[in-house]
Amino acid sequence: MSLSLTPQAHNHLGHTDPDCLFCKIVAGKIPSKVVYQDDEIFVFHDIHPWAPVHFLMIPKVHIPSLAHVGEAHVGLLGRMMVLASKLALQEGCNPYPDGGFRMLSNTGAEGGQEVHHLHIHVMGGPRPWIKS
Repeated sequence: MSLSLTPQAHNHLGHTDPDCLFCKIVAGKIPSKVVYQDDEIFVFHDIHPWAPVHFLMIPKVHIPSLAHVGEAHVGLLGRMMVLASKLALQEGCNPYPDGGFRMLSNTGAEGGQEVHHLHIHVMGGPRPWIKS
């Protein structure tokens, strides 16, 4: 199977959206509790956590959703997947197989996406409400 770059993806390479909440966070216009950042990726704690460990991973470039990614984004998304495991452990998730974490990316209105900038929730950590 060959991946092709969708027309939507061409429109979202290498820029930011001045009205986007997450673009403003990346630019430092809105404060956040930063977990990690490099030239392409910005990671910060969720302000309304659903788990003891809950952070968001976003590309610094404005990509509205997973529906807008294409072949040009394969390296970026691969780096995000590899980084997720390392940061989950760093932030307090217990190691696999007894520990672990969940990753979630809502896409579009029917997928529950509220901020239209690609983001991946990473959630985990001890869950004292679950009985063994």
